[in-house]
Amino acid sequence: MLEPVVATLIISAARLLTGTRSLWLGCAPQAVQRIYFANHSSHGDFVLLWASLPPSLRRITRPVAGADYWLKRPLRRYIINRVFNGVLIDREHKDTAVNPLQPMLDALANGDSLIIFPEGTRNPEDGLLPFKSGLYHLAKKYPQAQLIPVWIANLNRVMPKGRVLPLPLLCTISFGTALKLDAEESKAQFLERSREALLSLAEEHA
Repeated sequence: MLEPVVATLIISAARLLTGTRSLWLGCAPQAVQRIYFANHSSHGDFVLLWASLPPSLRRITRPVAGADYWLKRPLRRYIINRVFNGVLIDREHKDTAVNPLQPMLDALANGDSLIIFPEGTRNPEDGLLPFKSGLYHLAKKYPQAQLIPVWIANLNRVMPKGRVLPLPLLCTISFGTALKLDAEESKAQFLERSREALLSLAEEHA
């Protein structure tokens, strides 16, 4: 099969270009069902996060990505479907009769772990955009899945928009402490607490 070779090449290139180091600050790399939620500043975010997982976890962890971007070209479709086994979602929500979270719910029901970006779109600036509600609904539907905040530091500076060659800066992937949705917690309260968990990891690199 060609896909494992392509995955190895992508992982090696990502590590070479970014000098990535992984910091497991609040949890250990264990083979349990998880939803890794991270800040989003580049199309390379999920590649770097996925590459930072041990091989045993990569096999059970699927990145969530926008179908509008990844289905545009044959190479993108091959990479997201065959190499990363991604979960594609309709960010434009063209069919209002379909739950846009359903592909993620199906993946969780299958026992997979997920990589998601609660901001919903890339944020080239420092800090975080307000979180979309998807993380809350996933946490409510699948309380057995650990919610792991992950801060990706410096990737937007290594490869800023419009730049052809990367800058020689070190990227760090910091894995925080698992969160759970409290029974009496509102959607707004949970999303703000999740956002603060990510920002607290960012402060480690300030």
